[in-house]
Amino acid sequence: MATRIRLQRHGKKGKAIFHVVVADSRAKRDGKFIEKLGVYNPNTNPATIDINFESTLKWVGTGAEMSDTARAILSYKGVLYKNHLLKGVTKGALTAEQVETKFAAWEADKASKIQGKIEGLGKDAVADKAARLKAEAEANDAKAKAIEAKNTPAVEEAPAVEEAEAATEEATDAPAEETATEEAPAEDAPAAEEGEAEA
Repeated sequence: MATRIRLQRHGKKGKAIFHVVVADSRAKRDGKFIEKLGVYNPNTNPATIDINFESTLKWVGTGAEMSDTARAILSYKGVLYKNHLLKGVTKGALTAEQVETKFAAWEADKASKIQGKIEGLGKDAVADKAARLKAEAEANDAKAKAIEAKNTPAVEEAPAVEEAEAATEEATDAPAEETATEEAPAEDAPAAEEGEAEA
């Protein structure tokens, strides 16, 4: 019988949470299991993972297979790294004290990374909220200006329009007169040239 560490789906539709269990590989996904190792909740950011570390380490050490997601979760929690270090102890490459110091350093580094992510998410949330408030204030100002423009009485622009039309008529009349005066001498000039030719 091959034992397998895998996830069992629980929770409501769209908000699933998962139990990390050790089960027979032939059992149904949500069927019978040998031992429950912990809970994985992907609905939070970062995801909430609560695992019985020692029991999980025992199962990994005895050769239980893992699903891809379970392997990622156990790697995230440091179970696979601790198992790797303990293999080094059995081979004589490390001592138990070295394993503990290395694992404690790894845990401290991981905790600082998680804390940095949480702080970054908090800053992003504050910046996003400020940006949304600013956009809402700008939209409200634009609406207020539009309402104010709609409610103010329209200024009579009819005299100004009539003056502009009169100015355009004068401008069109002036070039016509100039062209007429320019054309008259041009017509006289050929007649004069004909008279000189006859003489």
